[in-house]
Amino acid sequence: MNYSMILYIIGKLLTVEAGLMILPFITALIYQEKGYFAFGVTILLLLVLGKLISLRRPKDPSIFAKEGLFIVGVSWILLSVFGALPFVISGEIPHFTDAFFETVSGFTTTGASILNDVESMSHGMLFWRSFTHWVGGMGVLVFVLAILPKSDAQNLYIMKAEVPGPACGKLVARVRSTAIILYGIYLVMTVVLILLLIAGKMPVFDAILHAFGTAGTGGFGIKGTSIGYYDSAYFDAVIGIFMILFGINFNLYFFLLIGDIASVLKSEELRWYLGIIGVSVTLITINIMPQYHGVLKSFRYAFFQVASIITTTGYTTADYSAWPGFSQTILVTIMFVGAMAGSTGGGIKVSRVMIMIKDAIRGLYKMIYPRSVRSLKCEGKTVDKSMLSGIHCFFTAYVMLFVFSILLLSLDQHDHVSNATAVTACINNIGPALGVCGPMGNYAPFSNLSKWVLSFDMLAGRLEIFPLLMLFSPWAYRRK
Repeated sequence: MNYSMILYIIGKLLTVEAGLMILPFITALIYQEKGYFAFGVTILLLLVLGKLISLRRPKDPSIFAKEGLFIVGVSWILLSVFGALPFVISGEIPHFTDAFFETVSGFTTTGASILNDVESMSHGMLFWRSFTHWVGGMGVLVFVLAILPKSDAQNLYIMKAEVPGPACGKLVARVRSTAIILYGIYLVMTVVLILLLIAGKMPVFDAILHAFGTAGTGGFGIKGTSIGYYDSAYFDAVIGIFMILFGINFNLYFFLLIGDIASVLKSEELRWYLGIIGVSVTLITINIMPQYHGVLKSFRYAFFQVASIITTTGYTTADYSAWPGFSQTILVTIMFVGAMAGSTGGGIKVSRVMIMIKDAIRGLYKMIYPRSVRSLKCEGKTVDKSMLSGIHCFFTAYVMLFVFSILLLSLDQHDHVSNATAVTACINNIGPALGVCGPMGNYAPFSNLSKWVLSFDMLAGRLEIFPLLMLFSPWAYRRK
């Protein structure tokens, strides 16, 4: 383990976080709020620590898979710890456990909240809370790779550990250039969304924050009833469409930019993703029609909620906990599926679900025809054994963490639906669940122990489990 290089990169990351806090600091000054002091103190602390840790560049810059996983796991924890300080120092979320939960929820783009009265928060704190979605959506370390030059040999292992999906590759020859392209596309899409929301007469501040939440598929609302506060079919349509767009693998947008439309049309994962959305919206629309007395209104709510859940955004326009059980079951199911690999969305990912279903069908075929030889293909290519093994390992770890988390939450003595869906919503980075933490509730009723468990689940879900689990492995700390 190259500890000197790990500390160097973490020091740079803390410096970058200090820079990110300048925006909410300025926001607090513009609105003449006292929160600027909390951001100022935290910025100063981050700069001092970051500079001290990264003062000398290590002689050995080598980073391999182990270091990449370790850096990602530790970095996201530290980002959340320091990101929580402005909430605590300002007194707007006085308890560190709650502030840490809220910040982890922000950076992991989960959108789970402990706030009972979000509308009473200051503009500066609301900005920071939603801005964490935007930064965490594409990946904090991917952002660092885009602005700090390092060798590609180091960068690829870090990117592989942070970018969601069963596989991660470079769009162009250099990893840093790939990071710049990804964030460039991300930024342009965010700006377009902001302009469309402003065109619909949404206040500028609200438009910016909702665009942060949509782009990062995070879903922190700044109103008590989320997007439902505006009661606008236009906003529902625009945000709903963009949630789906941000749930698409960003590699496909790069292919569009270079004119390779054929690669986009051939994407098997994209067809599965859009197909799942189409079927889910149709079934839920039919199921809730008696409740809303019409096709158009039913479709509007069904489309928005399916888009929000499958992309793991978590915005709401309706209390889906009051929908029929059939519709709720569909929503819970697509919570697990999630968005496409390489997107800002969470969940297991459509590509993994697709490969696991194909592997199950292949296994059944093999049982019926033992002598047959049938390869497993995805996106027109044969899935190699290492990728398939990685998917099986991920799913095993996922199920174990899921079950263990529910057991720990059951100590709170909430109902089973609340416990199970809370873990489902947090480990898949969705936010609202059912029961006490449903769309009209929050996570405040849970104990401190449960909040720490759910915080771990959010981080594990965003980082796809292994960077977090590695921190508990003794072999990870060996120098060789």
